[in-house]
Amino acid sequence: MSAEFETPSDARPLLSVVTGCFNEAESIGELVERVESVFTSLPQYRHEIVIIDNASTDGTQDILRRLAGSNRHVKVILNARNFGHIRSPFHGLLQADGAAVICMASDLQDPPEMIPQFVAAWEGGAKAVLAIKDSTEGVGIFFVLRKLYYRIVEHLADARTFQNFTGFGLYDRQVVDYCRSLQDPYPYFRGIIAETGLPTAEVHYQQPARKRGITKNNFYTLYDLAMLGITSHSKIPLRLATMSGFLVSLVSLVVGGVYLVYKLLFWQQFPVGTAPLVIGLFFFASVQLFFIGILGEYIGSIHTQVLKRPLVVEKERINF
Repeated sequence: MSAEFETPSDARPLLSVVTGCFNEAESIGELVERVESVFTSLPQYRHEIVIIDNASTDGTQDILRRLAGSNRHVKVILNARNFGHIRSPFHGLLQADGAAVICMASDLQDPPEMIPQFVAAWEGGAKAVLAIKDSTEGVGIFFVLRKLYYRIVEHLADARTFQNFTGFGLYDRQVVDYCRSLQDPYPYFRGIIAETGLPTAEVHYQQPARKRGITKNNFYTLYDLAMLGITSHSKIPLRLATMSGFLVSLVSLVVGGVYLVYKLLFWQQFPVGTAPLVIGLFFFASVQLFFIGILGEYIGSIHTQVLKRPLVVEKERINF
């Protein structure tokens, strides 16, 4: 149903589609068209499309203004600067008014055509409907590495996690309100969903390859997300550091005792030499640096929480 025929008294439930974007001038128009097409098959619902832009520099913002000017379903938030791929989409989620919120990426790798499946599962009682990637078209090395990471996190996390889940899915208003109550300045959304314990449903799909533009993820952003997932939902690395330190010190004591006894028994025939000292020095130094790095990640996470900075600073809102 077009925006012209909607009235404030329209009693149909509202569904919100939320997407974050950064330099997606080649994709954002098609995304809106495909979402609008999907909702023609869901006439029992009203809808809004909330797009939060992370200070794009490729003309995306001009395209968003035109889309919002011609389509009242489109609501736009323009950030004052790039606040990253973690904070910005989460802020967009909290601005949605729908009885359920559908989150997806704007690069067309999250197919909007899956929305009816999400809605059906939600109508069946699921509070969160999660899109699970079974495979990814194109180069598979990153998919394999992600699967390995998800398995590691699953063993480390305090609560059940969902492998190959990137955030694409539908979330009931109860879940959104829970996310808002956390007031987390740097949230790990996938972990939050796992910790709610609310009824979930899974929809499996094959993720299509990116057709336009280039990925905005790099080593730093992927590392940031990976460490956030571990530090936000597991204390095992810290406990592993403590236990490893104890075991290494015990092994060092035993080895030192063996060397001492052997030297006393064979004083003339057994020159200790410098090689064991140098090897041991570098080994223990590397172990210490590794666990100091883990400790630093947790301290950095605590520092971010204590600052309590806003998720984003908005420059402009359109159609709200």
